Amino acid sequence: MSGDGGPVVGRLSVVGVGPAGPEWITPEVAARLEAATDLVGYGPYLERIAGAHHRVHASDNREELARATHALDMAAEGRDVAVVSGGDPGVFAMAAAVFEALEGAQPRRWAGVEVDVAPGVSAMQAAAARLGAPLGNDFCVISLSDNLKPWSLIQRRVRLAAEGDFAMAFYNPISRARPWQLGEALGIVREVQGPDTLVVLATAVGRGEREDVQISTLGEVDPAAANMSTLVIVGAASTRVLERPSGRRHVYTPRYVESAESR
Repeated sequence: MSGDGGPVVGRLSVVGVGPAGPEWITPEVAARLEAATDLVGYGPYLERIAGAHHRVHASDNREELARATHALDMAAEGRDVAVVSGGDPGVFAMAAAVFEALEGAQPRRWAGVEVDVAPGVSAMQAAAARLGAPLGNDFCVISLSDNLKPWSLIQRRVRLAAEGDFAMAFYNPISRARPWQLGEALGIVREVQGPDTLVVLATAVGRGEREDVQISTLGEVDPAAANMSTLVIVGAASTRVLERPSGRRHVYTPRYVESAESR
């Protein structure tokens, strides 16, 4: 039954397929995809997971609200629809768009549609695991894209996070239309934290030969080395590099934090 007592006529699952290939897909998401009659999402994501029994509805990555509306309409017709996001669907992805569509609709338009969210491995989790544990203490996540919020707000959030000594994960760090924003964001952090703060550019993690992980500092990092497949991690003051006998370098943030008076 639906939440208002009416019959459930279809199901919409918002799923995250991780940052790369099938090995990043959780068993829960795999089961939702197998059960789905229709897949909705960005074309390259759907190409990775579509089966012969699926009807595929691909759209551009900038059409999230229209995509959510289309998916809900199909579910209202009785279909089992999976809306597909890379990474985790609740992190700068399609889950929010689906609920925005639901909130803005006429009260009974999709009243019978059952909606749920199945989590996936996020890009920040994948990048952090490659490194070790850079997000091992308090951290925050900020998208540097100003498509849906003003750049002035992004600047304020970055500065406040730096002043709070959070480790930070930056999504959407750079694009052809925004080639300067990562450099400016890192500059804001450098004003607060200093040039020795660790920075990692983790590009295409899990995608084989495309994967590239660069460990640097705020004083040395080249923002131009990032692209839209890059997840940027900026360390807290306590974040450090651990050199292993094998030569491998791990980045981690200790679980303990010294008081400001003891520094």
